[in-house]
Amino acid sequence: MLERVNVPTQQREQLLNITAIVQDFVTSSGLRDGVVTLFVPHTTAAVTINENADPDVVHDILDKLQREFPRRDQYRHAEGNSDAHIKSSLTGPSLQIIVTEGRLVLGTWQGIYFCEFDGPRTRTLFIKTMAG
Repeated sequence: MLERVNVPTQQREQLLNITAIVQDFVTSSGLRDGVVTLFVPHTTAAVTINENADPDVVHDILDKLQREFPRRDQYRHAEGNSDAHIKSSLTGPSLQIIVTEGRLVLGTWQGIYFCEFDGPRTRTLFIKTMAG
């Protein structure tokens, strides 16, 4: 089963917790055991897994990425969003998460995040389940 989800973002850079969206899709798909794959078809957005208990973690991740890869630097790319391309490459366009008994297998403190690095925009996220 494949789903295309629109993800609206509100800021140039933000991490949106999409764990519930992914779990809801897994539940509605009827998948009991297998894998769910997430894919972002953009070069300035990504997906990642990290802590979802303390919002300061998301803040710290974005802050560090902004300091290490500032929006304005001596980039050659004419569009002015090279920092977003670098951040997306570092975090990655896809994830695979194990599903057991209809539930995502995540650690106690883990959540799934859609990473926006060049917004605000409406982005696309593909979610695919595979039984196994």
